[in-house]
This record gives sequence, C-alpha cells and structure tokens, in this order.
Amino acid sequence: MRGLVIGRFQPFHLGHRYLIEEIAEDVEEVVVGIGSAGRSHSTKNPFTSGERVNIVQNVLDELDAKTYLIPIEDIEENAMWVRQIEIRCPTFDVAYTNNHLVERLFEEAGYEVRGTPLANRDQYHGAEIRERMIDGDDWRHLVPDEVVEAVEEIGGVQRLQKIDQDDEPDDGS
Repeated sequence: MRGLVIGRFQPFHLGHRYLIEEIAEDVEEVVVGIGSAGRSHSTKNPFTSGERVNIVQNVLDELDAKTYLIPIEDIEENAMWVRQIEIRCPTFDVAYTNNHLVERLFEEAGYEVRGTPLANRDQYHGAEIRERMIDGDDWRHLVPDEVVEAVEEIGGVQRLQKIDQDDEPDDGS
C-alpha cells in the first residue's frame, strides 16, 4: 500500500521526520508532496521547491522507508486540486492529513483519509522555526542535521532575515 502526505516543509523539521516515519510504519511506500512548490522568497515560504526537495531527500535517505518526492503546485480551484495531484504523483491508496479541507477533497475523490500523528506541535512548527531564524534565536535543535547543513549552505537564515526586512507583503499562503 502507498500513502500520500503533503507539506510545505518550510523548513523540514523533526516533527515532519516523525510524521513520515510513522506513516512508513503504516504503508509500504510514502509519497511526500512538496506543497506550494511555486512559492518562495517570502517569510512564510522562504525556500524554493528545488531547495526543499534537496533538503527533504537528504533526510529521507537516512530513513528505512521507500519514498517519492513530488513538487505540488498550488492551484486556485479546489475541485481540481486532487486531480492535479493524481497526475503528478505515483498512484496512492490513502492520504494523510489533519487539514479539514484537504480531507474533504480527498474523500470526495474516493480516497481513504487518515489523520497524521503530530509530535510536539508547539515546538516543531515551521512558523516558530522561521521566527527563530529571523530573530537570530536557536533553531538548529528543532530540525534534522541535514536541514541545518542545507540551510547554512544556501544562506537560508540570511535570506529569511533580508526578506523580513523588506517592506513588501508576504505572498499570503
């Protein structure tokens, strides 16, 4: 059986790793959708889809799980969203989410939907980690070592701090 989970992974953190490990216990293969693939260079979405694919792949290579990484673009028509995923991804049997809209869309398309396990959501939260990066606070203990290395290699913290200083509004996603 193959399961699908979608996240923005801005950045990929220890909660995400826990989530994928838990899903991998439930299914033989995990399709990991890199959501909002077209969004980057904002305080909410600082990293490109290519950067996120690279970062997530480096972490998943360390896990004992068969995974597929697929960038997923945002579209404005919710009724077409699942179809877009079906076109881009390998077939899957079950979708994992805690988002009520996503749950409804997959159920309406005929998929089994299961809730996702969360680990220390108050600590492992992308917005909290990005805020720590902006403020110069410690964030490294909240993400896998591979993420620290990749973020430092691309100058991700400096990018995020510069974006935060700009007067332009966030992209809203």
